Amino acid sequence: MSDGDYDYLIKFLALGDSGVGKTSVLYQYTDGKFNSKFITTVGIDFREKRVVYRANGPDGAIGRGQRIHLQLWDTAGQERFRSLTTAFFRDAMGFLLLFDLTNEQSFLNVRNWIIPYFETSAANGTNISQAIEMLLDLIMKRMERCVDKSWIPEGVVRSNGHASMDQLNEEKEKGACGC
Repeated sequence: MSDGDYDYLIKFLALGDSGVGKTSVLYQYTDGKFNSKFITTVGIDFREKRVVYRANGPDGAIGRGQRIHLQLWDTAGQERFRSLTTAFFRDAMGFLLLFDLTNEQSFLNVRNWIIPYFETSAANGTNISQAIEMLLDLIMKRMERCVDKSWIPEGVVRSNGHASMDQLNEEKEKGACGC
């Protein structure tokens, strides 16, 4: 997929204490690689990945593929960057709450997380794709419930998930109902 060649732009934020492996998890998901060297994120960074999402319908049939551009935002875990990190919350559609299984305090510092819980490993890639794909699935299902696509006139092509005002105005001029 080239730039702009996607149906939806989805933003996930990786949260957790410093040193729990947020950067490693995101690199494992986007590049399929593990870097054993500890790199502290300063402020905020992000990785990107394009995926094709196919929802299972109520009858179990796989739906048409939707092209998703995932932005995976990597936040600094240090307290001094907390205010910067929270500024990015408002645009996020999902959160990956991460902790170090060998550090109980990093787990206790993750507040208000919900089940299902996935134990992942950036070192060998265990469950990383499944965890992110499950979160994507939840977000896409929520979007489908919340967005009534019936207002988009037939024949209007959506670019990056939106119908342009020019396209809507053209349809109205042709006599098609835009409501």
